[in-house]
Amino acid sequence: MDEIQKYFPYLTDIQKEQFAKLDFLYHDWNAKINVISRKDIDELYTKHILHSLGIAKVIKFEPGTFVLDVGTGGGFPGIPLAILFPETRFYLIDVIAKKIKVVQAVAEALELKNVKAEQLRAELVKGDFDFIVSRAVTNMPDFVSWIKDKIKKKNKHELKNGILYLKGGDLTEELKDFPKATEYNLSDFFEDEFFETKKVVHLPLKFTN
Repeated sequence: MDEIQKYFPYLTDIQKEQFAKLDFLYHDWNAKINVISRKDIDELYTKHILHSLGIAKVIKFEPGTFVLDVGTGGGFPGIPLAILFPETRFYLIDVIAKKIKVVQAVAEALELKNVKAEQLRAELVKGDFDFIVSRAVTNMPDFVSWIKDKIKKKNKHELKNGILYLKGGDLTEELKDFPKATEYNLSDFFEDEFFETKKVVHLPLKFTN
């Protein structure tokens, strides 16, 4: 929890309380439904929460922004971002029902009114979004094919509407067909060695409907 406050020092008391509760909630649920690997659960704040918040080092979501989290798993990056941006609406989806059950329970326990979670494939999502976030659920070409028709037309941020993707390693090959993609190294923002190869990829996508 200390590292969250180290990198995000302006949290409200409610946000501090919500971030602090994540430790108990995820340990409790993980004992019943394995949504986080056993070796990672004890590094929850670094490998899951702070990693998710890497997106917040690249963009500050304006009030009223609508964000889709595809393949959210246990709620990452959506839940930490929803705590940080209470006036942004988050729609978290995953194809695995037990993971969505955990997400719904965590959101309810934290009283997050800005989170909706459903078991659903990305291709079947109705509506459009300012940004679509994810933590490396697949390669970028496939991901783009799933969500390319779900981007809002009107931009309200300096970063153009599109994808914000958390991924690691050398992405040269994967992004070769996306010249407009920008990579942000999380090691520029966070000191832990876990972030040395981790990135946020921003890929602007044009409205296609």
